[in-house]
Amino acid sequence: MAKPNYSFEKRQRELAKKKKKEEKLKEKAVRKNGTDAGEGEPQGEGEGEETAAAGLGEAGVEGQSAT
Repeated sequence: MAKPNYSFEKRQRELAKKKKKEEKLKEKAVRKNGTDAGEGEPQGEGEGEETAAAGLGEAGVEGQSAT
């Protein structure tokens, strides 16, 4: 049976985390600056709307249970 290469797996996880972090920073910069990148615009707007709707829904639920 082959021995698992844990260092390779760890490196792959680290690279995936780094890539995901960079993508988040790019999206954050696009949202902050407005519409600088055409590709990031629809995706950023859709996520923002979902997040805003979820936040409003949660706040509404919390407000109702507190009352």
